[in-house]
Amino acid sequence: MQTIICEEPGKLIFQQTEKQAPGEGYAQIRIRRIGVCGTDLHAFEGTQPYFNYPRILGHELSGELVEANGAPGFTNGEIVTFIPYFNCGVCIACRSGKPNCCVKINVCGVHVDGGMREYLNVPAAALVHGGGLGYDDLALVEPLAIGAHAIRRADVKNGEFVLVIGAGPIGLGVMEFARIAGGNVIAVDVNAKRLAFCKEKLKVDHVIDASAENVAEQLAAITNGDMPAVVIDATGSLKAINNSFQYIAHGGRYVLVGLQKADISFSHPEFHKREATLMSSRNATREDFDHVIAAIKKGWVQPGNYISHRIAFEKVTQTFESLLDPANGVIKAIIEVE
Repeated sequence: MQTIICEEPGKLIFQQTEKQAPGEGYAQIRIRRIGVCGTDLHAFEGTQPYFNYPRILGHELSGELVEANGAPGFTNGEIVTFIPYFNCGVCIACRSGKPNCCVKINVCGVHVDGGMREYLNVPAAALVHGGGLGYDDLALVEPLAIGAHAIRRADVKNGEFVLVIGAGPIGLGVMEFARIAGGNVIAVDVNAKRLAFCKEKLKVDHVIDASAENVAEQLAAITNGDMPAVVIDATGSLKAINNSFQYIAHGGRYVLVGLQKADISFSHPEFHKREATLMSSRNATREDFDHVIAAIKKGWVQPGNYISHRIAFEKVTQTFESLLDPANGVIKAIIEVE
């Protein structure tokens, strides 16, 4: 089968590999759609933490179930996606109902080889029913589930101001589920096109250019002096993460979704006087996947809005680098495998 391998930073190659029969407890999916994630782009750039080369990228996936291999309730031929965070099931996180941060987690396409190939074998327990959705929608369930999980972690209340920093695909998903939870969303980014997308497609009421000098003043004006009750970073930028501590309301919550290699720093007195809460949000759980699929089926979220670029599988090695150029206006790129 045709497989795309990231041999080293900046280098993707096609290679013919053998299609393996799924072992006991595994199912086989014929991959039809691959969403290009920030993780894939960072791996290509050489900036992704916890990453080794060579690696087959890809974890935002959908396809046809070729071999269910006894997975309860699944049948050969149905359209599926899966939860790409393979957990051990026995560590303290797994025992506590948090397989998304398993001590020995293997994320598909990051710690183990992913789905930029024609067929992929996955743990049968990770399968997710398509629920009548098509390949495009199902390929976007995983990134949307990350946003849904962040909002569940933040415990957003109806009417709260939710500041989302970063209007990339993950940040956009955070905004969608903050809105669904009843939050008043404020989007901050340096990219004017992405801010326009937030207003036009996601109906975000408030957008702020992060390059402006008076971001804190604008936030104070929008929130009637209170500042946002929830601040969520979806950039992974050290400067953005550190700078955003000043935006938290007294009694507020700050959730880090974006991942940064370096140490973060902030003023302890400023943080302490707010009795603020700092937390991370990692991956997602089956509950989040189910929530996303239900939201799509109800029309609350329209994944097609996100897809700005489509790439044929055979063209990936030629065009992948172009996805990094902000001038190309990429919101979400989808690789089509036919």
